[in-house]
Amino acid sequence: MRKLALILFTLTISFAVFAQQNGKLLPYKNSKLTTEKRTVDLLKRMTLHEKILQLQHIQDATSIDTLKGFSIGSIMNTNSTALEVYKQNIAIQNYLVNKTRLGIPALTITEALHGVYHGGCTIYPQAIALGSTFNPSLVSQMVEMISLDLQALNIKQVLAPDLDIARELRWGRVEETYGEDPFLIATMGVAYVKMAQKNNIICTPKHFVAHGTPTGGLNLSSVSGGERELRSLYLYPFEKVIKEAKPGSLMNAYSSYDGIPMAASHYYLTDLLRNELGFSGFVISDWDAVKQLYDFHYTASNRADAAQQAIQAGIDLEASSTCFLELEKLVQDKKIDIKYIDLAVSRVLKAKFECGLFDKSLLNDVDLKTVIHSKQSIALAREIADESIVLLKNEQSILPLSPDKYKSIAVIGPNADQFQPGDYSWGRKNEIGISALKGLKNNYGDKVTLNYAQGCDGWSQNKIGFADAINAAKKSDIAVLVVGTSSGTFTDNKNATCGEGFDLSDLKLPGVQEDLIKEIKATGKPIVVVLVSGKPLAIPWIKENVNAVLLQFYAGEEQGNALADILFGKVNPSGRLNVSFPQSVGNLPCYYNYKPSDKGLYKVHGTLEKPGRDYVFSSPDALWSFGYGLSYTTFNYENATISKNNVNENDTVFIDVKIKNVGAVEGKEVVQLYVRDVVSSVVTPIKQLKAFDKVDLKAGETKTVRLTLPIFELALINQQMKKVVEPGDFELQIGTASNNIKITKTIAVVD
Repeated sequence: MRKLALILFTLTISFAVFAQQNGKLLPYKNSKLTTEKRTVDLLKRMTLHEKILQLQHIQDATSIDTLKGFSIGSIMNTNSTALEVYKQNIAIQNYLVNKTRLGIPALTITEALHGVYHGGCTIYPQAIALGSTFNPSLVSQMVEMISLDLQALNIKQVLAPDLDIARELRWGRVEETYGEDPFLIATMGVAYVKMAQKNNIICTPKHFVAHGTPTGGLNLSSVSGGERELRSLYLYPFEKVIKEAKPGSLMNAYSSYDGIPMAASHYYLTDLLRNELGFSGFVISDWDAVKQLYDFHYTASNRADAAQQAIQAGIDLEASSTCFLELEKLVQDKKIDIKYIDLAVSRVLKAKFECGLFDKSLLNDVDLKTVIHSKQSIALAREIADESIVLLKNEQSILPLSPDKYKSIAVIGPNADQFQPGDYSWGRKNEIGISALKGLKNNYGDKVTLNYAQGCDGWSQNKIGFADAINAAKKSDIAVLVVGTSSGTFTDNKNATCGEGFDLSDLKLPGVQEDLIKEIKATGKPIVVVLVSGKPLAIPWIKENVNAVLLQFYAGEEQGNALADILFGKVNPSGRLNVSFPQSVGNLPCYYNYKPSDKGLYKVHGTLEKPGRDYVFSSPDALWSFGYGLSYTTFNYENATISKNNVNENDTVFIDVKIKNVGAVEGKEVVQLYVRDVVSSVVTPIKQLKAFDKVDLKAGETKTVRLTLPIFELALINQQMKKVVEPGDFELQIGTASNNIKITKTIAVVD
């Protein structure tokens, strides 16, 4: 097979092929016409076979041989480096425009959940870490830098962001989400999509819809729920992102909801998505999702049946599998109306026209070294990593560490000297990113002695390294244990315990990592545990028995430097929990916005020593709750005022919160507003996040933070399945976490 690097054509695209007719520019080539007119003109010139190919995606388009003389809907190069993708896209687009009958270019697609997924590009903190910053402006800044990479690589579409709601913590893909709360997810998603679309990059929010609560935590498994839960919870982030950011594409969920596969549902993909939410872009299937209708869900009898179900449901572009190729014969045999093909092709062509593929130069002749992995992008990756770290425990203010007090540090654990970027990264070797050990050496290696021992791996029952770890602790003043999970990438999944397709039946630290911590505890040395993970884990013993706990959701290529910043106080931790921590897997589900009946009636919680009720040997409470996070300083919430007490559904209420940094160092506080519907016609959560803001205060400084609450955010789905704001009292709860409310106010919604 010829390599694309060997078949580069001229960088200047010629639009001569079929561009003119009788000396006049063909309508679809005329940029002065509307997108609709151009789409209609091009569609009527296409053969049925050409139309069908516009509904196909080629995953590894590294050679024009894969095109076989025809234009294609979209292409992607999964395992290529940035330089390879650059060359491949040049060659393929030249071929499509110059050597195919109608000269239709392809949509060029990649993954960019937390950085462009091609070797050499900056790896930013994983989505779960972005969520823990509670800072949507950082998401916007990241996407602006990602857009520069995409433009340089001639890539037009990204398969992001992930708007799934992390309610099943055994699920490996928790790390790809922004957390458990629909409002937080929507806010981060809007920031991502707005910036990408501003830079003419087509965004593809995923996975529509209700993908984040798979049965048993197993990836792709079915999701149970009713219509009210769907509309009240899972639909919320998509509705807000579609309304406020207008993404050009969307990806369906693999899963079935209440027995209906998303990929085959006209109700979900057309009636709900398009007719109700107003989505006007095109739907791309998740990988093999169409094929899975007949070999996984078994709602289709064969490939043709699967294709017919999917396209009639509302899927426009099939990724990975090739069931849509069966549509040509189905149309010829009059088993399916060609209107479904024409509608899907029109949506794909419309996207190509709107992003400029037919009019602007398809190819950027740039020096990739000046764009990819720039100093600015690396600095931003570190800033995001700094703001994402959550301080969960700090007994007797042991942190930040002082080199004068702790002259030697044992750095122990399977993640101590291992870069962990999370899935949808292009690599996880230590040459790519900064491990904890390397970060400490880089920043404080000349101030303290570092004694490293791995202790154990991150998955097995092997304890052979315990002795070295104990020795390292004994000769040190303090032990920093860096433990957690490990996520694979598309090319390296060895020993993964987190990420896509790597789900857990238990939420304890994998392997013998907790045993290792207990052995180090027995030395009598103070212990700081750093949990490097893609999800919350059940670590009650650790919470009770170590001196400090830091959570570092996969923090990108600068993770080690960011950890050093926090440990030694160069940066004050400001991350907050975007996912609640359970006490055990048996305490699931663990999200904060539960129904009032869902944490038991008796409130006589038990222990191993004294059995009780709700549960006999435990409690239903979270280990650490949503919104929680400590700081090296203290913030006082002095008062709050609201702009009006009596409101209607068209009003907006402004809440001004006065807070003061009463500590000795500068810090950032996340001010959180939760709302409780006091009495409602259907059961509603005990509280729901409806506004937040992150504010920086110097020591002794006072600021007033304004939170905005549109009253339509108080809507519920009533017994008639209508979305309404009901009259009545609503409690406004202002605080530092979902379980730490400082100020309470009440407003009344009137008719």
